[in-house]
Amino acid sequence: MLIGEVARRSGVSARMLRHYESLGLVRPSARSGSGYREYSGEDIRRIFHVESLRSLGLSLREIGRALDDPGFTPAALVGDLVQRTRERIAAETELLTRLRRIDAADPSGWEDVLQVVALLHGLESTSPAARQRAALSSADEVPAEALAEAALSETDPNVAGALRWALARAGGAGPALLARGLGSPVAAVRERAVRCLVELPGAEAGARLRDALAHADPVVRGYAALALGSRGAAEAVPTLLEMVVEGRNDTDAADALSVLSGDPATADRIAHGIVERLADATTTAPARGRLTQALADIPGPGASAALARLSGDADRAVALTATYLLQLREDPTR
Repeated sequence: MLIGEVARRSGVSARMLRHYESLGLVRPSARSGSGYREYSGEDIRRIFHVESLRSLGLSLREIGRALDDPGFTPAALVGDLVQRTRERIAAETELLTRLRRIDAADPSGWEDVLQVVALLHGLESTSPAARQRAALSSADEVPAEALAEAALSETDPNVAGALRWALARAGGAGPALLARGLGSPVAAVRERAVRCLVELPGAEAGARLRDALAHADPVVRGYAALALGSRGAAEAVPTLLEMVVEGRNDTDAADALSVLSGDPATADRIAHGIVERLADATTTAPARGRLTQALADIPGPGASAALARLSGDADRAVALTATYLLQLREDPTR
């Protein structure tokens, strides 16, 4: 079969077939009387073998070795191909991500493109100072997705603070992107995600924080409850009480409960919740002391009645604290 017919049937161009011949990969078995290349059935099978191995990503040199070395074993080479393919996919994915972020920045000219690229490189720098400078410069230039990804992986506290500031200014899809971080199996990533959400303005960030109140991670719940409590969201009350009982940021939790108690109905709810936990047999003595102290800044008859009952508590420390707090209510100048 002449080279033109082989090219037509195999899909390999005549030029490539001549290149294969020059490399010794596929040599036509004969020549016609006019000097034309003639390929045998075995030659054509070898062409298809070459093309099959090329489709796996082997170089022409590796293909020649694979076909001509009787002692060649594919295991090592295939394993290497797997690794090379993974690296190529990772590189292509990184490039695609970068291009998407540049596109999302909606650059009006090449100067804008170069500015975004420089900031993205800055966010990936090994230098914390460079990352911080990039974060402080990027709020209006870099899409929220890039800022959120950087914030979720940042370990330097100063850089993390700059990224949270940039995210708060960037707006857009920040809350949704950070909410994904709450599902991370890594506790540090979850904490970074909720700390970023706490600093984001807007209803969507608030909704994500409300969802976080039911999170399995107590650290996530705690940050969400403190933020919501400071914003007057009564949904945070159960988690704040839980924090007081467990001694996790209990002073901050008590302060948040005090803020929420500005609403009389919420104040009564808080007092009722504290009384319930004080009556729980599983509540430890230190926890009962913290709960009693938390009543100090809760106004209303519910808290006063609770303190009156606690002034006769069997736990002397609780009774003394409750008595003192009652006296302060009666005479705030004491």
